[in-house]
Amino acid sequence: MKQPPVPSYYRATATPYAPHAPLQGRHEARVVVIGGGYAGLNTALGLAERGVRDVVLLEREQVGFGASGRNGGFVFAGYSLGEQALLDQLGEARARALFGLTTAAVQRIRERIATHAIACDAVDEGVIWANWFRDPAVLRRRQQLLAEHYDTHWEWLGQDELRERIRSQRYADGLYERNALHLHPLNYAIGLAAAAVGQGVRIHENSEVWRLRREGAHWCLDTPHGELQAEQVVLACGGYLAGLNRTIDRSVLPIATYVMATEPLGDRLADCLRTRAAIYDTRFAFDYYRPLPDTRLLWGGRISIRNRSPHAVQRLLRRDLLRVFPQMDGVKIDYAWSGLMSYARHQMPQLGSDGQGLWWAQAFGGHGLAPTCAAGELLAAAIAEGDEGWKQFADYGLASTHKPLGFLAAQANYWWQEGNDWLKTRLEG
Repeated sequence: MKQPPVPSYYRATATPYAPHAPLQGRHEARVVVIGGGYAGLNTALGLAERGVRDVVLLEREQVGFGASGRNGGFVFAGYSLGEQALLDQLGEARARALFGLTTAAVQRIRERIATHAIACDAVDEGVIWANWFRDPAVLRRRQQLLAEHYDTHWEWLGQDELRERIRSQRYADGLYERNALHLHPLNYAIGLAAAAVGQGVRIHENSEVWRLRREGAHWCLDTPHGELQAEQVVLACGGYLAGLNRTIDRSVLPIATYVMATEPLGDRLADCLRTRAAIYDTRFAFDYYRPLPDTRLLWGGRISIRNRSPHAVQRLLRRDLLRVFPQMDGVKIDYAWSGLMSYARHQMPQLGSDGQGLWWAQAFGGHGLAPTCAAGELLAAAIAEGDEGWKQFADYGLASTHKPLGFLAAQANYWWQEGNDWLKTRLEG
């Protein structure tokens, strides 16, 4: 059944565009990308930029319908898997190379916004990692790790300086990541789609792929009103699984996160924020938030296996907001929504190929903007030029998440970590 649009702030303020018509009739293509989120759009645009013609992108709903149009809008380097774990698993050279892909992606996102004049409210003023706890060791360790092993330098923010920027007694100190930005994620997706179309990509919305099958040397795809024959197919469906390949689908868990936006605050915004940077904190179960151009405060947090109603999301996140900014009591919440991210057991993106022209890019959960840009570039280079850079992710394959038990394990782990955050907070007094 077709899902109604999520009543999000992003959807309400989306850039108007002429809808991309559904696929009709029989067609051929060199490459078909399934999924109109960041991974699919970046792959399609990357192919077009490399001179590949006959690229078609199919989206079941509308461009940016899934996590790409519902997230916090943070653009920074890194993956869901932490930098220390990446270093431990791969060694310095390989870990640094993978991390560097996302650093380069942040810059590529800046360049694409400028080159294609994407109106997505980009604010290039960094991100603050605010310490929920009193012990500064977690900040110092990460600051040193990034500097020594990743050539990445975050600025120390002492308590006085942090509280001048973030008007809350909740945080002790923080780190400032300058090479980061934040933006309107749905408008960025719409802009990527327009850029791809401008370079010859054919996009079809409301074109769910019902069946994908191999016939001889080609792939055949069926939609409600059309058929496609293609040499190469890219599955980029994220948490909104297409149900076309069991092995690929079972390798990710669709996990929900929650976001809300306040009413326009006007001068009251300065009562809580005197920075244009985006903010998240040092807990496992962290809050993330940022000021919006119209003086609203966008607030997100929590992960769950439950895709809650807007009312339930608002109730949960309002409580979280007031723990940090009690001065916001009484502020009206205009929008609240949820969305599904795709997570792998190993907490890293999954990029791969079956060797017969089927590719996949998924599992970007929680850190999607830069890694999806990097993934799109890697897959586009692989398909267009035979480049093997995508094999850097070979250690992070299609490990089964053992559904439905995997959902229970993920929720239990989140609750356990949330409990640890609570206990540490209580012990500090």
